[in-house]
Amino acid sequence: MAASRVLLLLSGRPVSPSFVQSVCRLLGAGPGFGPWPTHCGFKRGRLVLSDRPFPGASTTLPLQVRRKGSGVGGRSGVWSWRQRPGSIRLDLLPHRAALPNFCPASEALNQTATYPPHPHQRPPFCPFVALDQQQLRARGSELPTNRGVDLGVAVILQSSDQTVLLTRRTSTLSLSPNLWVPPGGHVELDEELLDGGLRELWEESGLQLPQDQFSWVPLGLWESAYPPRLSWGLPKYHHIILYLLVVSQESQQQLQARIQPNPNEVSAFMWLGPDVAAAVATMEDGTETSRHLSQELPPSILIVELKEDGGARPLALPVSTLLRTTPTTDEGKERVSSGTKFALRLWLQHLGR
Repeated sequence: MAASRVLLLLSGRPVSPSFVQSVCRLLGAGPGFGPWPTHCGFKRGRLVLSDRPFPGASTTLPLQVRRKGSGVGGRSGVWSWRQRPGSIRLDLLPHRAALPNFCPASEALNQTATYPPHPHQRPPFCPFVALDQQQLRARGSELPTNRGVDLGVAVILQSSDQTVLLTRRTSTLSLSPNLWVPPGGHVELDEELLDGGLRELWEESGLQLPQDQFSWVPLGLWESAYPPRLSWGLPKYHHIILYLLVVSQESQQQLQARIQPNPNEVSAFMWLGPDVAAAVATMEDGTETSRHLSQELPPSILIVELKEDGGARPLALPVSTLLRTTPTTDEGKERVSSGTKFALRLWLQHLGR
């Protein structure tokens, strides 16, 4: 079996979760939707998670079970910006607390800060939670047996005028087509987490960020199953995704002038401001109600859609499209992924919204 990219420390004992095991459950997540604290580090190409502090890492991030794919499935590539080896040692509390300092891009991943732990959550329809162990054993022949839990990274790229970049995955992709997500994908075995995020940003959008013109901080962790519901079929993919907030010193206009989307993965892109992002983030999948939505929301938002001839055109996308939730059946409708909503909530908390 391929080695899992995620390692858990359970009462100090290292455990590699299998494909069918819920990482949240193994970390001691109780009934309900959470929240629970998660400490993490990154060593030798593996993400290390624990429900308590451990030597070598003091990161505390929100971990949430993901309902829908976030664009994991990146391509291999070589990124020229290399950080020296080390563990993430940032402790982050995005809610109701002073925010940690951002790391300049030139600094390595072994910075230290101390803040109270922040929790993670669980959706009601996570396949690995919905299937008990007896059911998993009975249907084991239908589930992948040759791999563990994989690791991905996604970049929330913020412009200097406080908008973030989202891309729409093409309809031809086998994993999560037509979803609005931040640029992201797999972390290669030989690269650090920030390197992987910047490489995926470049491969999907064509954007390369000068090292002295951005800062970054980890936002949170998301446990992803795809398909996201058992009503869609048994899960075929299982990831832990790290969302990184990368804050550029360039404006939206400056960044957009340099964007060259990869048409094999991206069919459209947009810049989302805080007001619309707040409305999108309130539409939590798996809940019957949402928070009060502002009556001042615009009816549509401007996106740039790629054309078959290689060109691009501006298009007004109804905001209602972005407010859709994960359906009970695989309908392939355009919407924002559940993990992206989670990341947008954390981003808004950084802005003090």
